[in-house]
Amino acid sequence: MISRLKGTDDILPPDSRRWRELLRAFDEISERFGYDPALMPALEATELFARGVGEGTEVVEKQMYTFTDRGGRSVTLRPEFTAGIVRAFVGGGAQGSLKVAAAGPQFRYEQPQKGRRRQFFQVDVEYLGEAAPRADVEVIELSYRLLEMVGVEGISIHLNSIGDAADRISYRELLRRYLVERHDDLSEDARRRIDTNPLRVLDSKVDAQVVAEAPVPIDHLGEETAAHFAAVRNGLEAVGVPYEIAPRLVRGLDYYNRTVFEIFSSSFEAAQASLGGGGRYDPLAEMIGAPRTVPAVGVALGCDRIVAAMPEESTARLDLFVAVAGDDAVAQRWVSDLRQAGLRVDWSPGRSLRSQFKAGDRSGARGVAIVGDEWSEGEVTVKSLVGDDERRIPIEEVGEWVSAL
Repeated sequence: MISRLKGTDDILPPDSRRWRELLRAFDEISERFGYDPALMPALEATELFARGVGEGTEVVEKQMYTFTDRGGRSVTLRPEFTAGIVRAFVGGGAQGSLKVAAAGPQFRYEQPQKGRRRQFFQVDVEYLGEAAPRADVEVIELSYRLLEMVGVEGISIHLNSIGDAADRISYRELLRRYLVERHDDLSEDARRRIDTNPLRVLDSKVDAQVVAEAPVPIDHLGEETAAHFAAVRNGLEAVGVPYEIAPRLVRGLDYYNRTVFEIFSSSFEAAQASLGGGGRYDPLAEMIGAPRTVPAVGVALGCDRIVAAMPEESTARLDLFVAVAGDDAVAQRWVSDLRQAGLRVDWSPGRSLRSQFKAGDRSGARGVAIVGDEWSEGEVTVKSLVGDDERRIPIEEVGEWVSAL
């Protein structure tokens, strides 16, 4: 028997029901905020991620699924959405602004553990072409409202600003000197990053004690970036989204500037405990070859982690289960009519009525309707599976009865 690959998951019922709940909520909230869907390729040119994500990042150095295709091109299974969406926007002319929402699998060669898979599913929103702080606020609020919608509790937003490139010139050297002085106390990875990407050392868990007193980006912002960050904080407070300042939060990809954030929940604990995160990435378009800067901000949220943080299934999966004690053909036509009317309906004919009732209980339906002898009188017997109601009612009133359960 062929087994699934390490670091991948088979997501089947009943677990898949909560995934559907999450994806439906994501469609609803992103549409409510004005984000149109983006359907992106899973396969991209390797150079897109090498230049966009950053050659010195762990993603590019160690985690990408890269291979040479039959045409001799180096291609990579996408490790994230953002670079591909910016490529598409810039390639399409990059006029005005664009608000898009995407969902799908990403691929990274990780060491598999809870919340860290080699194929992992993300939902993602990107707001391109807008430099104002309100765009940052909107993306963060959308993320927060999505988690609220699916019942995630104990939501915590960690917020920081890493400034612009100009802010980081003097700060980067200040941080580098601090790390060089403590070279022997740092991990091997941290030592390697001192010259290539010293900011990444700030959020290294194994080096936390060493960097506890290190200078932080938020204390070295220029006037413009400080004003931007203040506006983001004020905007979040205005819309009632709680946050806490995390001065050592930097994010792991090279394209970020200004606002960065991560989202956690008290309902999900793991070595990689963040449910997702994002921030502003104004430099990315130029990094992948665009002739000008394109202001942008986005977020990616891990579906497997969110599902693990969601409460156990509490809503009915079906509206009605139809049991047949009479003519199967009559029942089949009625089941079809109910589905076309918008009800979630299932049935399991060809078995005893007792077995059908057991199937109805297992189905998660709110009620059962029996197609029996009373059908000829224009009625069915209905029984609530979430209460004590059991009676005969006219066939045309079944939809109203289900809605009242």
